[in-house]
Amino acid sequence: MTAATGFKRLAIAVAAVLAAAFAVLIAVPFLIPAGAVRDAVSREIHAVTGLDPILRGPVSVSLFPSGIVSFEDVVLGDDRTGEPAVMAEKLTAHLRYFPLLAGRIEIADVTLVRPTITVTFLPGGHSNWSGLIESLAHALEPDRSHAPSFSEIGIREGVVVVHNRYAGTDVTERLEGVEFQLAWPSISRSFGANGRFVWREEPLEASLTLSDFLSALTGERSGLKLRVAGAPVKLAFDGAASYQPTLNVEGTLSVDSPSLRDAMRWTDAHEPPFGGFGRFALRAQSKIADGMVSLSGVNVELDGNSAEGVLTLSTDGRRAVQGTLAAEALDLTPYVSGIRLLAANERSWDRVPITLDGFTDLALDLRLSAASVKIANAQLGRTAVAANMRNGKLDFAIGESQAFGGVAKGSLGLAVNATGGIAAASHLQFVDVDLDNCLGQVFGLHRIEGKGNLALNLEGSGESVMAVAGTLSGTATLTAHGGALTGINVEQLLRRLERRPLGGNGDFRTGRTPFDQLAVSLKVAQGVVAVETMRIDGPAVHLSVSGQASIPARDLDLTGVARLASSATGNEFELPFVVQGPWDDPDMRPDPQSLIRRSGAAAPLLEAIKERTAGSAVRAVIDSILASPNASSAAPPAAPKSPE
Repeated sequence: MTAATGFKRLAIAVAAVLAAAFAVLIAVPFLIPAGAVRDAVSREIHAVTGLDPILRGPVSVSLFPSGIVSFEDVVLGDDRTGEPAVMAEKLTAHLRYFPLLAGRIEIADVTLVRPTITVTFLPGGHSNWSGLIESLAHALEPDRSHAPSFSEIGIREGVVVVHNRYAGTDVTERLEGVEFQLAWPSISRSFGANGRFVWREEPLEASLTLSDFLSALTGERSGLKLRVAGAPVKLAFDGAASYQPTLNVEGTLSVDSPSLRDAMRWTDAHEPPFGGFGRFALRAQSKIADGMVSLSGVNVELDGNSAEGVLTLSTDGRRAVQGTLAAEALDLTPYVSGIRLLAANERSWDRVPITLDGFTDLALDLRLSAASVKIANAQLGRTAVAANMRNGKLDFAIGESQAFGGVAKGSLGLAVNATGGIAAASHLQFVDVDLDNCLGQVFGLHRIEGKGNLALNLEGSGESVMAVAGTLSGTATLTAHGGALTGINVEQLLRRLERRPLGGNGDFRTGRTPFDQLAVSLKVAQGVVAVETMRIDGPAVHLSVSGQASIPARDLDLTGVARLASSATGNEFELPFVVQGPWDDPDMRPDPQSLIRRSGAAAPLLEAIKERTAGSAVRAVIDSILASPNASSAAPPAAPKSPE
């Protein structure tokens, strides 16, 4: 027999074997009853997961080109309560081919198509998964009588519905578009899950790893790794967890968000009022126990500020934060930038309603210290602040702050009032501060130089800044020494008016007036400021002021008296004056009647008015005023005679 003939016979034999195998592959699906496949797959799923699949729909079996068994309308878990743990439109099981040829049905992997997974937390810490978890834990126990089977479970186009009915609440959350792959611990002890889902219209990537799945199910300690990443937030945890006898989680926590405000809005939490709360990052050693999250070794970054310390968060249904943080430098400008005091025209208080959403359901007890603090244009030194929020009221207690060359201390309060607006309170003391810097930064007033003390005790309430301004009540005091009034040269003006009462222009808004002592005491009632005391004593002049000011209207109505300490004539020279108009640009002028009385040229006018013969007297006064500067010091003209 030739080699060619032998090779031909071998090829025929191989072809025959392949044809026979192909025929077997095609024939096997018809030789295995669908009911037997359904029962075998059901037993295998129960053996691996502990769950009892209820296969309510038709079954289809395909073994070529691969072994696939599909079940329509599948329920995993007990559905007698009307709320089964898992319902799927289809369950697809891929079978291992060679065991199938040997007459055994072994599953390679399982995929749930369009499942709805329901998790319901009930009072007492139980859920609709409590019994299923016990069955699953029992199925994972070592069993030499059962060989390891499939180790992968896929979820496609799934929905997860979470009902929280704990402590009388009924909150529902939905995860849409769930695409996950579960690495089932049929061989090793670990469990892994990774995939993606959509929550509140935001797609998220997630992964979970448990180093000992059986221990985790039975409440024993197991290694835990969790990653969640999306546009609003990135979260990573690496540690261990257990829940027997109580929940205990320990490990390294990392959270990043490009905007904490947007992340809070996304999670449906009340976003903080005013401005700030942008870029956020947190790193800490975390521990969850007894309904509290304890964070130690905290490194937190917010809006470019960085601080270290410890924090404690409540997880038992109350939103509560406690902690202590220390920072080298803080810039609080982003948070006050959202506080709008003036309207767009900057000539009246803002009338836009103020809302403090989130104040009523958050508890805060935070102590913060910094080596330097910046607030808008104000630069403060070492500062310690305690922030406390309870029942919708936020209080800032300033223990001590190196501010404006001196020390600031006191408290600020902000609360939601009964009508839905706000209630504000200020109890502040500035001790031995640079007044030009302090008053300029706090009130925008750059008129007083020197060192001094300032005390503010004011309270008000309303739905807008304008409404609060109309209800402000309290007191304010200011004392200073060794300074000056800037933009005002009272001495020069008084000496000019002493020589020529009607020759000065009455301009108070140029120059500088030094003083030795300044004392101001104000009483505020329903937006009206009453000047109880306002005295300025200097080496050359003495000033005293009285009157009122309106905070809502932002205007002044003051009167005062300016006195020269030494007069060129040897007689005391004093001049009444008035201050009226808007407080950002008031009209300050001497009292005209007093100037007329002091003018020799005006004496005939005053006498004529008394005698009702003012015509010629007015002409004489005008001629005198328009004459040369020396005319005002000449003898006054004779008064006209009274008509017979």
